[in-house]
Amino acid sequence: MNRAAVSIPSNIAEGYGRATTQDYLHFLRIAHGSAYELETQLVLAQDLGLCTEARGLRVQVMLQEEIRILQGLIAALERKIEK
Repeated sequence: MNRAAVSIPSNIAEGYGRATTQDYLHFLRIAHGSAYELETQLVLAQDLGLCTEARGLRVQVMLQEEIRILQGLIAALERKIEK
């Protein structure tokens, strides 16, 4: 879970530092995938009793917001490229 959580901002930063919008999009998509990976691991942690349901739900709400923001940024950059 730590690795997936660290991967999200790391890929956003790496993509931002690249030369093209296309490269940035590539790394945003990787970050997006890592967010879903983390979400899956969180559900598994809850199912295995490694995390309380209340704490898991709080983290899921924050993670869903992060996913929504990433999706919006990806969509905006894709529209920019299409123009």
